[in-house]
Amino acid sequence: MEILKQIEQEQLKTDLPNFGPGDTVKVHLRVKEGKRERIQIFEGLVIKRQNSGVRETFTVRKISFGVGVEKTFPVHSPVIEKIEVTRRGKVRRAKINYIRKRVGKAAKVKEKNMR
Repeated sequence: MEILKQIEQEQLKTDLPNFGPGDTVKVHLRVKEGKRERIQIFEGLVIKRQNSGVRETFTVRKISFGVGVEKTFPVHSPVIEKIEVTRRGKVRRAKINYIRKRVGKAAKVKEKNMR
């Protein structure tokens, strides 16, 4: 059991920014196409962050060509190159699922004052 905990600790990333629901993030992903590897950026609003440790995940939502696209990423995945926080959002909940039903300006999240 102790060996498993030690292996999990080695897998955890330490260079992660502090982010949560309501924040707009750019997730840099490593994409393999044949023999080549490139980095693709998925930018959107963090809807939720759940679990902890190695199993921790977060869901990012963006609107692409008028259609809502959501992706769930493992925080400590080796596929993720880096996570960049673009905006800090002011929300009162841990999971902002209500944003899915909103359209246009109603779907906006206020920006947090950083003083």
